[in-house]
Amino acid sequence: MEDAGIGWIAAIIIGGFAGWLAERFMKSDMGVLMNIVLGIVGAMVANLLLGLIGVSLGGWLGYLVAGFLGACILIALARAVRR
Repeated sequence: MEDAGIGWIAAIIIGGFAGWLAERFMKSDMGVLMNIVLGIVGAMVANLLLGLIGVSLGGWLGYLVAGFLGACILIALARAVRR
């Protein structure tokens, strides 16, 4: 988050929005707290994966995109484990 240049409060807000978008896109029902967690953890996962291929996303929009992508990945992984 510090690399993206945003603080903790902004990370919670952006993470919640990214988690909510991923929830709608993946047709899931997680709740507000889980959306925030999915968005923040998803951003970390996506930044790690994108960093491996040399892509760097920065700023608010980059954090939102990374959070959305990562949250979608986490939802898909959770569904695969449950089945």
